[in-house]
Amino acid sequence: MSLAFLVRLISLLVFAFGVNVPLGYMREGARKYSVAWFIYIHFSIPFIVALRVSNNFGWEVVPLTFGCAIMGQLLGGYLKRKA
Repeated sequence: MSLAFLVRLISLLVFAFGVNVPLGYMREGARKYSVAWFIYIHFSIPFIVALRVSNNFGWEVVPLTFGCAIMGQLLGGYLKRKA
């Protein structure tokens, strides 16, 4: 694995995590299963997919980006509950 590959991968994972923290924060305040709740959960997916494709990553990184997105959602929800 080259350094450039690792930098691109880490950047993608940080993006997936970082963008989902505020979305998780907002999701926590929305009524469960409402349209807003659904949007807050799924809003980042097209952007994450676009970055993955534009950086020539294969399907093997999908579980990593999915995990980072979930962790961001959970952290955002936790921060909202503690605020």
